[in-house]
Amino acid sequence: MKIIVTGCAGFIGSRVCEMLIDKGNSVIGIDNLNDAYDINLKEYRLNTLQELDSFTFYKKDITNLESIKEIFINNSDTDAVINLAARAGVRTSIQMPQEYIKTNVLGTVNLLELCKSNKILKFVQASTSSLYGENKTPFIEDMNTDRTLSPYAASKKAAENFCYTYNKLFDIDITVLRYFTVYGPAGRPDMSPFRFIRWIMEEEDLILFGDGNHERDFTFVDDIAEGTVLSLKKIGYEIINLGNDQPLKMKELISTIEALTNKDAKVINKSEQKADVYATWADITKAKNKLDWEPKYNLEEGISLSVEWYKENREFAKSIDISLN
Repeated sequence: MKIIVTGCAGFIGSRVCEMLIDKGNSVIGIDNLNDAYDINLKEYRLNTLQELDSFTFYKKDITNLESIKEIFINNSDTDAVINLAARAGVRTSIQMPQEYIKTNVLGTVNLLELCKSNKILKFVQASTSSLYGENKTPFIEDMNTDRTLSPYAASKKAAENFCYTYNKLFDIDITVLRYFTVYGPAGRPDMSPFRFIRWIMEEEDLILFGDGNHERDFTFVDDIAEGTVLSLKKIGYEIINLGNDQPLKMKELISTIEALTNKDAKVINKSEQKADVYATWADITKAKNKLDWEPKYNLEEGISLSVEWYKENREFAKSIDISLN
């Protein structure tokens, strides 16, 4: 298959591209390499991808319809689009909601329009567990997600709605994947696993919002990438959770990193963030039934691989900008 992957230099996107190519597919990667977080990390991932024969890269922005239209025209034999390009992050979205609407809503609609006009009938859309807000856990896909707690979640909800509309109007087979707290080697530096490893390894103060009892369904990036690749099958319009189904408290994450690094965290507690949900937990029954997917990595295994990557790339990793937004 030939597959267009947007956000290819991103954390999840780069791993999805590698997995697709490992399985014999060719990948057209699109990324604007924005500065939502340290661009050096995006370039690090992209450099790895560009060593692969079946990968072609375009530095383009999905919010500019004209700039990406030619890519679709020149790759008329494309079988599917996986949209992993996004403005992510709950807290930053409060400060700059317009950017989230632009990328997550307009960008998604542009891609759907190009799928329609180029007769690409499979579309995979990355979404988020943040949509569930204050619902009771575990989160099930048919729960009401109308009361989002952040502009980020609201923008992803709008993107999901557009996906539903294009499925109904134009018969595009669309799978929406709600990801749960993805972590792993070369992960996003604005998320707690990367930051906590960095702060503990370098014996710096670890900033913890709340008392550490907030729960997250931490999911290893390889599991997420595998579920994303499996979602290329045609199943009609479906929303599917991809999570580990094993929520853990933030203080348990810290303890795990401490044990694996043999270092103690210097925790500095700060007040809770209003837009942060207290707990996330994915019901993954649908993923098992529809995609024959379930996670393979527990937290200790995944964090161990993340710590190992940090140690192997320490000089580079500790130079990454992780300043709090």
